[in-house]
Amino acid sequence: MTQEALISFCGINCIECPAYIAKRTDDIELREKTAKKWSGPEEPIKPEEINCDGCITLDKVLFTHCNICKVRICGLEKGVQNCAHCNEYSCEKLEGLWNMFKMTELKELLDSIRSNIV
Repeated sequence: MTQEALISFCGINCIECPAYIAKRTDDIELREKTAKKWSGPEEPIKPEEINCDGCITLDKVLFTHCNICKVRICGLEKGVQNCAHCNEYSCEKLEGLWNMFKMTELKELLDSIRSNIV
């Protein structure tokens, strides 16, 4: 498996994602800490929800929000490895997600991948 194979559609590196790590290591403390950090006032997240086999996987365990992520759904429908491989890169959905979570490093990673494939 290549390093890029672990990059989600939006650019998250699964190896570094707390939900991915918690699932692999069965780390209860990491689940609790991450649930607290990721919870919002109207959207509480339970520690048991902090489990994921990676956003790009099918028929595996996903973090709850990955199931409804519009960027993930679009990437799956288009059959791309991640959004850097999409003909419409970078789109409104993707940029909206980056802006919402203030994650410019995800754009930088996908820009880097994109520069090597075009």
